[in-house]
Formats: sequence, C-alpha cells, structure tokens
Amino acid sequence: MTATAHQPARPSASRSPRAPGASTPEELAAIPERRPLRPAQRAAGVARAVGIVLVVLAFLVPLLWMLLASFKTNLDVVDPAKTFTFSPTTANYGTVFGAQAFGDFIVNSVVVGIGSTLLALVIGVPAAYAVSRYRVRSATGFLLLARVIPGVSLLIPWYYLFSQVQLVGTYAVLVLTHIFVTMPLVVAIMSSFFEGVPGELEEAAQIDGCSRIGAFARVVLPLSVPGIATSAILSFIFSWNNFLFALVLSDQETRTLPVAIVNFTSYASVDWGGLMAAAVIITVPVMLVALVAQRYVVSGLTAGATKG
Repeated sequence: MTATAHQPARPSASRSPRAPGASTPEELAAIPERRPLRPAQRAAGVARAVGIVLVVLAFLVPLLWMLLASFKTNLDVVDPAKTFTFSPTTANYGTVFGAQAFGDFIVNSVVVGIGSTLLALVIGVPAAYAVSRYRVRSATGFLLLARVIPGVSLLIPWYYLFSQVQLVGTYAVLVLTHIFVTMPLVVAIMSSFFEGVPGELEEAAQIDGCSRIGAFARVVLPLSVPGIATSAILSFIFSWNNFLFALVLSDQETRTLPVAIVNFTSYASVDWGGLMAAAVIITVPVMLVALVAQRYVVSGLTAGATKG
C-alpha cells in the first residue's frame, strides 16, 4: 500500500491592502456624477456674488472715507484730487483730545453705556425668563411697543418729570431713558433664547434640591451666555450711539460723544477733519466689540428661529 504524499495547501490569494482614504471601484461607481451648472444657475451665482460685494462696499467705503478724511486738512477733504494722494496729518486728533476735551465725553459715554446695559440686563433677563416659562400671552409684543413709540414724543414729558426731581443733567436720567428702549430688546432676545433651553434640565436640578431661582441661576443662565452677550452688546451700542436723549437731558458735565460732535459744526462752517476724527473715535470701539463678539451675536439672534 503506497502512501500518498499530502501536498501543502496553497495559500489563497489575498487582496492588497487599501490605502487609507482610498475608495473602491464599487464606491466610485456609486457616487453620482456632478452635473454641470446650467447657464441660469451660473448667472444666479454671479449675481449673488456681485450683490454681496456691493453690499460690503456700501458699508466699507464710507468707513474708509471717514478714516482717510480724519488725517486730512479741511481743504484736502473737499478736494476730489486728494482723495487718496494727500499729506497725512494728526492735527485733527490733537484738536479732538486737546481743545475739545474729548476724554471727558468718552468717560460719560462709557458710564452711561455700561450703566444702562447692566440695568437693562438685571431687569430684562428675569422678565424674559418669566415670559418664556409662564406663557404670558403677547407679553413680548407688548413690551416691544416701546421700540415703536418715537423717542422725540417722550422728551417733553421726560424733561418735565425729571426736572421736578432734579435729575436733568445727571447720569441717572440718561440711564433711565435708555433702558426704556433697550430693556424691551433684551426681553425679546432672551425670551426666545430661554424657550430653546429644555425645561427638563430645570426639573432635574429641582429634583437634586435646587429651588426655581437656584435652577435658573445655576442651569439656565450658564446656558444662556450667548443670548446675554447679544443683549448686552446691542444695548451698549444703542446707548453709545444715542444722540437725541443726551442732547435734551444732559448738560456740559454729562454730555456724551454723539452730542459732543456737534461742537465741530457751526452756522458758518464745518471742521471736517475734526468731525471725521471724532467719528472714528466713536466708531472704532463699537466695531471692535462687535467683531470680537460676533459669534455670540449671531447665535443669540438666531436662537429659537428653528425651534419647531
């Protein structure tokens, strides 16, 4: 009986290892081919890009002109031939901080802006929480009526009322009049933001021993930082830029920046260089704050927009 030699099994052919990120022929075949854009779609894309560029230029060109004019003399400002080719000077900024004492006006604007913003948040944030949680019908719309009422229609009653209590010409009167406009804005923004915070989180905090106020302070407020930042920024910008209230209700000691700019104009002439330098000083801080906190503003304004 002859023994048959067992041949060793031949190793099966193995597939070559695939490089990371590479696609198989089957996966490539499953990817739909990208159709070329139709002429109408291509034209729509070009029109959209042109529209975006025009909008950006509409905002940037005046700012650029203001910045350039702040380094020109009054003759160069009104000379079209020296729009870009001119001898820059810093005399306008020297006039602003020297003869016009702009430093005091900056302090006044900061005090009024921060004071009115803090007071609007202290009153408006709890009010917005109550509106969002207790379902007060049409409360936000009612509060926003203050944004519809023209401020000029309230100046005479305000002036009479505050003059009776000796508040005209103080920081307090400017803060109180500013929150009349900024607090409804805070309530509108924060109520939408609070509606996006799940109520189950507060219920869980109350089960763990927190009171309703404790759950609001420890759970809801930390989650609402973008909305609070948005409300604070918009309130501060309104106070910083407000002209009408400060014009009527302030005096020389409490005058803010928008009112101080009037000093560069008269019935006979306008100090264009000094005016543009003062405008740059007013605009730059607000732009820096808006740029730094841009992501908070976007998330705060869109809060609740997609809630179904």
